[in-house]
Amino acid sequence: MTIWIRLQKGCRRWGLSFKLLKGFAEISQRRFQQENNMEFKHKSVLLEETIDGLRVKPDGIYVDGTLGGAGHSSEIVKRLGEDGRLIGIDQDGEAIEAATKRLKPYKDKVTIVRSNYAQMKEVLRDLGIPKVDGILLDLGVSSYQLDNAERGFTYREDVPLDMRMDQRQTKTAKDIVNDYSEMELYHIIRNYGEDKFAKNIAKHIVQARQKTPIETTGQLIEVIKAAIPKKVRATGGHPAKKTFQAIRIELNHELDVLKNNLEDMIDLLNDEGRIAIITFHSLEDRIVKNIFRTSERPCICPPEFPVCVCGRVSKGKVITRKPIVPGKEELEENSRSKSAKLRVFERRITEG
Repeated sequence: MTIWIRLQKGCRRWGLSFKLLKGFAEISQRRFQQENNMEFKHKSVLLEETIDGLRVKPDGIYVDGTLGGAGHSSEIVKRLGEDGRLIGIDQDGEAIEAATKRLKPYKDKVTIVRSNYAQMKEVLRDLGIPKVDGILLDLGVSSYQLDNAERGFTYREDVPLDMRMDQRQTKTAKDIVNDYSEMELYHIIRNYGEDKFAKNIAKHIVQARQKTPIETTGQLIEVIKAAIPKKVRATGGHPAKKTFQAIRIELNHELDVLKNNLEDMIDLLNDEGRIAIITFHSLEDRIVKNIFRTSERPCICPPEFPVCVCGRVSKGKVITRKPIVPGKEELEENSRSKSAKLRVFERRITEG
């Protein structure tokens, strides 16, 4: 006799609703499974296009600077021969744990380091690796980080404001929301969120926190809603999306890390080595596009000069004149891929 049949008989005896009781049991079971089987899941965006762009060589050395759940890395390592090597870097402890498990069958070829890709040069130096054949960055927030409400990235649930990609750091989104001046909040929401209501949102945040500290995503969402006209809220996306993006970028220094380290990463490439970068918003994409372009054509001589006299030498060639974007099939399977753009640069080392 199954447990459900026994339960149904008991319900008849006690005058309880079996259907209602079964519903509660199933909800509790699903919640238990979610809490106990939460894995670092992230559907890799532009997977085939990225691997093709890297042109993986069997004996090459490759670095995944944003390892995550190792979706891209697992495809790279499959293409490596006995002499090939993969270095995976991520600052998220849960990502490191998941990637280590996923890449275990290839452990002889894989080295995983918990760090930020800003320290890529130092990580490689410590491993005795002067140059590599390919570098991958998949920027932005992973599906796991978004779906795991406790991480505080979501604007769809009421949870503590966190948004740390590296949970070893002490500063959180709550500190930014409650400690930054109105002008500082205005600048980050305008510059990193590109929200035209940035000034009013900053003003409302400061007014709200004077009454009580803003400690949860739900509190912040209500403040943001109050700062945006009802007519605009009805037609656009989620009203908090841009502000949450801005706070996350500020907290994790996402744009500064990219801007300050991309040229150094190009220098780490061997001749004909490639760097592939996936971005998810215009601010990131603009940085990648401009640095790739400048690395290809660094000359600052006036256009009327017959020859270059500035002495700046090209580092290579932009492979993607226009960014590669997800196709129709991928967009249908993964709606979070809609803003993704892939750009690829190839290192060319000239002698002399």
